[in-house]
Amino acid sequence: MHEAYDGGSIEVICGSMFSGKSEELIRRVKRVEIAKKKIVIFKPAIDTRSAAEYIFSHNGSKILANCVNKSTDIINNIPENCEAVAIDEAQFFDNKIVFVCQKLADLGKRVIVAGLDQDFRGEPFGPIPLLLGIAEYVDKLHAICMVCGKPASRTQRIINGKPAHYNDPTILIGADETYEARCRKHHQINR
Repeated sequence: MHEAYDGGSIEVICGSMFSGKSEELIRRVKRVEIAKKKIVIFKPAIDTRSAAEYIFSHNGSKILANCVNKSTDIINNIPENCEAVAIDEAQFFDNKIVFVCQKLADLGKRVIVAGLDQDFRGEPFGPIPLLLGIAEYVDKLHAICMVCGKPASRTQRIINGKPAHYNDPTILIGADETYEARCRKHHQINR
């Protein structure tokens, strides 16, 4: 995996929906807890798919999390003895999340961030590309294409059984009722 770090660092876990990002974030959080390190976990308030106080993975794992409205709220909710910070669904935060992660890492904290790297159009999503650029460690996970079974790197939005239109809003909270994992070949956008 990753070498031990001396001081702060930023780790980004990215990929399409259903690729295991939250599951990997939860796994890393549990390892930090096993090491008896203090970690604080955050998620954006906009993610309303599950109970506000939890991060859930599609495989059923869950961990308690602090729900925040904006990225700068994270800085204001870090206890002094905290050694690590985990942030799920980072694509829903504004670009200030980059400053927040930089500041936390500069303070010596291990920052673990998970988020979609592409929106439903297959284009870079929110602040994730900026986080990828400054991170010490990056892991891109793949799901399984729902059409052909090959590795999927994209998120297909389906509306009334058809691919979403390119001009549809970027953010539409949903899960398997609205989205599928797709490979490049089978990812479609209605233009």
